[in-house]
Amino acid sequence: MKRPINICSGQFGDLTLEELCKTMHEIGYNGIEIATQAHLDVRRVLTDAAYRDQIDETLNKYDMHIGAISAHLIGQCVGDNWDPRLDNFAPAHCKGNPEAIRAWAIEEMKNVAYAAKLLNVKVVTCFLGSPIWAMWYSFPQTTPEMVEAGFQKIKELWTPIFDIYDECGVKLALEVHPTEIAFDYYSTKRLLETLDYRPTLGLNFDPSHLLWQGVDPQTFLHDFADRIYHVHLKDVKLRQDGRAGILGSHIEFGDTRRGWNFVSLGHGDVDFDGIIRELNQMGYHGPLCVEWEDSGMERIFGATEAFEYASQINFEPSTFSFDSALKRD
Repeated sequence: MKRPINICSGQFGDLTLEELCKTMHEIGYNGIEIATQAHLDVRRVLTDAAYRDQIDETLNKYDMHIGAISAHLIGQCVGDNWDPRLDNFAPAHCKGNPEAIRAWAIEEMKNVAYAAKLLNVKVVTCFLGSPIWAMWYSFPQTTPEMVEAGFQKIKELWTPIFDIYDECGVKLALEVHPTEIAFDYYSTKRLLETLDYRPTLGLNFDPSHLLWQGVDPQTFLHDFADRIYHVHLKDVKLRQDGRAGILGSHIEFGDTRRGWNFVSLGHGDVDFDGIIRELNQMGYHGPLCVEWEDSGMERIFGATEAFEYASQINFEPSTFSFDSALKRD
């Protein structure tokens, strides 16, 4: 059975859930990764049965399902050191108050687990944040003790949240991403070791955030195969012209002067054929979720084209050896 092709809802936050489901169903998508900041009121899920029924009715009307819940923005507020940008992720009563934002985020991440259980969703994708992201380059000098303290802080903050996810039978899938405690290969390995490889936390594999850093997505996928709980399909186009570097130069996404840009599937440099082969080898049967982010392309055109591309590469592994006719007993 082919993997379902879903789409992330966060990039379509100006549409209602019904408008989103109708549009994506007409394109051909099977389901959505529903974003808490856009299409899911977590508190209402917990307290309002009619609201839950409304979600189910909308999904059923368009033959869609929820493949995962995205709690990226909430999770960022758990582990980050506060700066004014976090105010954009938090409710009004918390803005400007670092302690209140973190307390809200911890409680809300627990509520997401309870909501996922009520909606029969088994995976929540997320960020964890990082208290040491500003130390990624060791100047002013960063000691090993500072880095270790950062990883331990994440363990301290997230362990009570993990306990609730275990209680609810829901997995968390961290998207390895700049600004996170795990942002590349070795920081991911270190995080898993710090957490004693607790099964609660796995990975939301997104090749686009690895490739521009110089990390090979296929190697990452192969080595962390047992931790892949969800998969994003997102492409990135590299442009090393001798001027632009990989750090972005404070130039906004979509500007062609950048050293890299997120682009619609098939327009970039990600080897999706190799990725599908790795997913087949590891036996991954979950959703392939298109995260459409291309500032240079109209989004409905892009979402349609991305679905067609994802459908073409969504092949299943062979059930027999191509040279089986030549074999002798």
